Amino acid sequence: MGALAWRAALAALLVCGIGLLPWLSRTDPALTVLKARSAERDPSPEALAVVRAQLGLDDGPSHLLGRWLAGLSRADAGQSWISGADVLPDVLQALGVSLLLTAAALTVALVVAAGVCARTLWLGAGRRLEGRRPAGGSGSAVLAALPEFLIASVLATVIGVQWGWLPALGWYGPQWTVLPALALGLPAGAVLGRLLDDQLPAAFTEPWASAAAARGLTGRSIARKALRRCVPGLLPNLGLFVVGLTGGSVAVEQIFDIPGLGRTTLRAAIAQDLPVLQTGALVLVALAAVVTGLARLAAGRLIGPALRDGALHTVHGPTPAGRTGPAVVCGVLLSAVVGLGLPRDPLALDTGARLLPPSAAHPFGTDALGRDVLARVAHGALDTLLLALSISAIALTAGVLLGLLPRLSGPLVDTVNAVPPVLAALLVAAVWGGGPTTPVAAVAVVAWAPLAAHTGALLRQERATAHLAATRALGAGPWHLLRSELLPAVLPSVARHALLRLPGIALALASLGFLGLGAQPPSPEWGLLLAENQPYAERAPWAVLAPAAVLALLGALAVTAPGALRRPRRLRTPGCDPREQPSRKVELSRAE
Repeated sequence: MGALAWRAALAALLVCGIGLLPWLSRTDPALTVLKARSAERDPSPEALAVVRAQLGLDDGPSHLLGRWLAGLSRADAGQSWISGADVLPDVLQALGVSLLLTAAALTVALVVAAGVCARTLWLGAGRRLEGRRPAGGSGSAVLAALPEFLIASVLATVIGVQWGWLPALGWYGPQWTVLPALALGLPAGAVLGRLLDDQLPAAFTEPWASAAAARGLTGRSIARKALRRCVPGLLPNLGLFVVGLTGGSVAVEQIFDIPGLGRTTLRAAIAQDLPVLQTGALVLVALAAVVTGLARLAAGRLIGPALRDGALHTVHGPTPAGRTGPAVVCGVLLSAVVGLGLPRDPLALDTGARLLPPSAAHPFGTDALGRDVLARVAHGALDTLLLALSISAIALTAGVLLGLLPRLSGPLVDTVNAVPPVLAALLVAAVWGGGPTTPVAAVAVVAWAPLAAHTGALLRQERATAHLAATRALGAGPWHLLRSELLPAVLPSVARHALLRLPGIALALASLGFLGLGAQPPSPEWGLLLAENQPYAERAPWAVLAPAAVLALLGALAVTAPGALRRPRRLRTPGCDPREQPSRKVELSRAE
């Protein structure tokens, strides 16, 4: 009951904050609504007075919120301030569209995740994984780092328009779901695959795997059991993906003209259509609660009574050190791009050199105003990378600390994840004010949630391990268990997760810039670069591919760099757990 009350309080706080949005932003909601209804109409005092009287704005936000909440008890979410139509049917229809798109995107994501983990599963099934780390990762890094809106634009332009294989605009049947599902599912599947691939090697080295092989079980059966062992730790993040794809795929819905919940919420937020905005946010919060509950039930079903009985084996022991070569290559290439572009002027205009292809003078070509793309990418990288690193560090710290308190952070994670980044940016802008810091604050507000969910899921399993029960029985206190057992076991995986999300944070900043909620021209911020050059993608693809390639390079670096976080695997004595090696060595030395 306590968790339910906490969840309800957070949902009420979010809805109330949205209800105060026009007044927090210090704008006249009557003027915004009038402009949304008719941009050409003169906002005279008489016209604004009519709008205020129609909407009851003179009664204040508390009266409006109370009237809306009273209507919810009768399944009446009010009427749209812009169109005058009933809100609830339109929001539920948009939710149905988004859920169908999310289901298709999740199918693509699961296929991609299976492809990322295929080599690890094959090696583990053949008992050839000991001492090795899978080399796969560069392809998944590129997929994870490519912006969803860029993938959507390329698919719509090439496959939809130029080749005509699939429809690119609208929402009229199953064929219209393929391209947007690919745009959403490819990067999501790459992230999920990397998280799963990070845990599988340790699962294959657990005692049950050796016992199963000794009993003659097939490698395919052992691989299935290893998947079942690792998937519960990722189910919370899978739930976050479902909710995030439902409400956060605004750019993709904009490009493909899909009437989903993300686009509906964005339009309502921009037009300050409070009934639609509040109803959409409440639906997303309810969806987050349902998905989280289902994820927990599924995790319990997969692991069974082992969580209750403390019969699990840790999957976060020492793992082989990863190869440093790919990380060094990616780091050198990224440093070279930044170093070559910094001496150039990113704001210098040359109208006689518009949209020039790559050359010795302009290695990345020029944009529509004749500006050097290399210079703009390099100068934009400084701000984007520094901001992304800062946000990642804050998110990692907050995620781990809140993940240690699952009863407090669970409902908070669900509520925060239910807020699309665009809506978060608008809420932050209302309180914080506009400017280049707005997207930073908006991304920081929501970036910790996946890490907290991951931390909580891993700790839940780690607390159910046999070695922790034995350590507790020997008299270890809670702080010793946390400092010496739980955090060392969980932190490396969560830190690698944070690094894996570094390109995603950079992409979130870029996405907000792409939608016009971030930095403003002539800033060389990466989101603006993609947004400014998107209309010229067919004539000058280099202007879009250059920043996209740097983003992909950042993703490859984020995936290969975590090898430095891996602790070298110690030699194992047959039949002895790695954690027992220090005491084993002491006993041998005494015997000698």
